[in-house]
Amino acid sequence: MKTENDLYGHFFSEELKKVELRISKLFKKEHPDSLYEPCSYIIKSGGKRLRPLLVILCAKAVGGDIKNVYNAAVAVELLHNFTLVHDDIMDNADKRRGRTTLHKKYDLSTAILSGDSLLAFAYVNLLKDTMENDKSVLSSFTKGVVEVCEGQSLDKEFETNDKVTIDDYLIMIKKKTAALLEMCCSIGAQLGGGSVQKQNALAKYGRNMGMAFQLQDDLLDIIAEEAEFGKVIGGDLVEGKKTFLFLNALEKAKGKDKILLKSVIKNKGIKKEEVSKFRELFYKLGVIEDTEKEIIRYTKLALKETKVIESEIDRNMLVWLASSLIKRNK
Repeated sequence: MKTENDLYGHFFSEELKKVELRISKLFKKEHPDSLYEPCSYIIKSGGKRLRPLLVILCAKAVGGDIKNVYNAAVAVELLHNFTLVHDDIMDNADKRRGRTTLHKKYDLSTAILSGDSLLAFAYVNLLKDTMENDKSVLSSFTKGVVEVCEGQSLDKEFETNDKVTIDDYLIMIKKKTAALLEMCCSIGAQLGGGSVQKQNALAKYGRNMGMAFQLQDDLLDIIAEEAEFGKVIGGDLVEGKKTFLFLNALEKAKGKDKILLKSVIKNKGIKKEEVSKFRELFYKLGVIEDTEKEIIRYTKLALKETKVIESEIDRNMLVWLASSLIKRNK
C-alpha cells in the first residue's frame, strides 16, 4: 500500500520530468553555439529544481491549473542558474554540482554573457504565462532579481568586513536565498489566481523555508559526506565565509577557541586539512545544535502559513516538501 510519502514523491517526480523536458529543449534552436552551448551546459547540470516545483505547488495550492505555470517554473530555474553562474565567478569556484563551473570550462567572458542570457530567457519564459496579472507577476519576479543581487553584494561585502553579526548574516541570506523562494511561491499563487491572503501566506512560507534551506546548506557544508554533498566539505571555512555557524561560534567562544576563530578572519580562511578541527570545535561549542534549532524554527514558521490552504492534500504537500528539505543530506 502506497504511503503519503510515495504519493507526494511520485507527484513531484512527474512534475519535475515535465520541467526537465522543457529545459532540455530551451536552447536547441538558438544561435550562436558559442553562447547557447554554455547556457545549455549549466541549465542541464542538475540540481534539486526546488524553485520550479514551488511555482507549480503554490499554483496548485490556490486552485490554479498547473498547466498554465510551466513556463514560469522554467523561468525561475533560469533565474536561479543565472545567480549561480555569477556567484561561481565571484567566488572563483572550480566545481558546481560536481561539475566544472562555467567560467572554468569555457572562459570568464563566456560565463558572464551566458549568465546574462539566462536572465533574459527567464523573462521570455515568464511572459508566456502572464496575462492580465502580468504587471504584478513581473514586479514580484523583478523584485526577486534585485534582492538576490543585493544579497550577493552583502555576501561579498562580508569578505572584507571583520565585524559581521549574526543579524547581518540573516539579512543577507534573506535576500540572497530566501527572497528567491519567496518570489517563486508568490508568482505561483498569483498565476494560480489565489487571493491576496493566500499569496501573502505562501510568500511567507517560501521566505521562511528559504531561511531554513540556507541554514541547512551551511550546516551540511561542515557535517555532510563530500560524495553526497557534491561540493568540498568545509568549503565555507576554507574560503573564510562568515556563516551562521562561524558567527555563532565566534560569539560563544572564549580563550584559545576565540583566538583560533579570529585567526580565520585574519587569514581569510583555513587550510583544507584543518576542517575536521573546526568541525570538532563547532560541536564542542554547541553550534551544530544551535543551527539545527534555527532550521526547525524557520521550518515551523513556514508550516504555519500553510493553514490558509483549504485542500488537505495540497496543504500536506507543502508540509511534506518543507519537512523533507531539512532532512536532506545534499
